Amino acid sequence: MASLGGCYCGRIRYEAAGPISQESICHCSICRKTTGAPFVAWFSVPRTRFKFVLGEPKSFKSTPKATRTFCSHCATQLTFEHEDRADFIDITTCSLDDPGAAAPKDHIWTLSRVPWIKLDDHLPEYSRYPPAQP
Repeated sequence: MASLGGCYCGRIRYEAAGPISQESICHCSICRKTTGAPFVAWFSVPRTRFKFVLGEPKSFKSTPKATRTFCSHCATQLTFEHEDRADFIDITTCSLDDPGAAAPKDHIWTLSRVPWIKLDDHLPEYSRYPPAQP
């Protein structure tokens, strides 16, 4: 079954067909700065299983190896792609029509967490990335 989502104003819509993976809450400084939020929830799907079905987002290189997309009208951040993981695309969980379908499983980049965020949801915490999955 496909997960549907899009931006706040509705000009950009996407479809992400499972399987989803890497459901994480990211605390890195780049995610924080690009969203203006203390952290961002993301999930991943294979790049071949994702497509924009309405509108075209704008993109920008947030690092030399990473590209993010967003709606140029309402500024909703939608996706993240990294050259080192070219087979996957990360999607902002709360841009889903049903964000509950991709509940976070961990916190990543907690070494960058803002000090006033207190984590008490009992999810695993990783200073950078979780250990490689088998």
